[in-house]
Amino acid sequence: MTTREELGLNELRACLKTALLGQEIHRFEEVGSTNEVAKRLASQGGKEGCVVVAERQRLGRGRLGRRWYSPEGGLWFSVILRPEIRVSDTSKLTLMAAVAIANAIRGALGTMVEVKWPNDILIRGRKVCGILAEAVLKGGDLDFVVLGVGINANIDMAELPGGVGESAIALREACGREVDRSELLCRCLERLETYYRMLKEGKFSLILKEWRGLASFLGEEVEVSSLDERLRGKAIDVDEDGALVLELTDGTRCRVFSGDVQV
Repeated sequence: MTTREELGLNELRACLKTALLGQEIHRFEEVGSTNEVAKRLASQGGKEGCVVVAERQRLGRGRLGRRWYSPEGGLWFSVILRPEIRVSDTSKLTLMAAVAIANAIRGALGTMVEVKWPNDILIRGRKVCGILAEAVLKGGDLDFVVLGVGINANIDMAELPGGVGESAIALREACGREVDRSELLCRCLERLETYYRMLKEGKFSLILKEWRGLASFLGEEVEVSSLDERLRGKAIDVDEDGALVLELTDGTRCRVFSGDVQV
């Protein structure tokens, strides 16, 4: 790997073992957002599997338009996907990606990880990765999806503004050493390709089973906050549509499709 531990294209291509994802890689020192660059490439005919990766993002975004701080040392990348699925099924891509990235981190670093609905990966209860799937329609049908992944690899969480680092963790802190980001990106793309293939083969139930096995919050009392409501109850399950199933205090059950979970 390069001496500055930068994400070098030659190193990435040498270690990558995929047939689809990452066969075309665009690397930048700095962008506004890798998702925005990937969406522009996809709208211009960019192929499925094309990857955009950057050392830094100025305008990184999380869910609901929230700011995602993306300094140098993290792993910030986006992948163009063109799945032949219904628009309503795009939430499955986020769950699929969470399982893939969790397994990539665990396999590369030997670190125990868990997932939190709908799109977070945690270590020791603190956020280490976020996933953002953005669907673009054409004539009412799904044209493409850009899957964005942000991993706090080697960044110093204490330097992030607004106390963001208090609820988050970097892989470097979790495993006690610098993470080889090029190798980790290769592992992430390889795992994503495996689980994406499973999704296209109609094996989402197997992916969901793995996701549930990584979700320690299931069975716990939680509070779910969204833009217009706040619900409390027991987290029973995440169903085939990607909805969180809550058992409320009165014994009734409801399905939640968007919101933030706190145990």
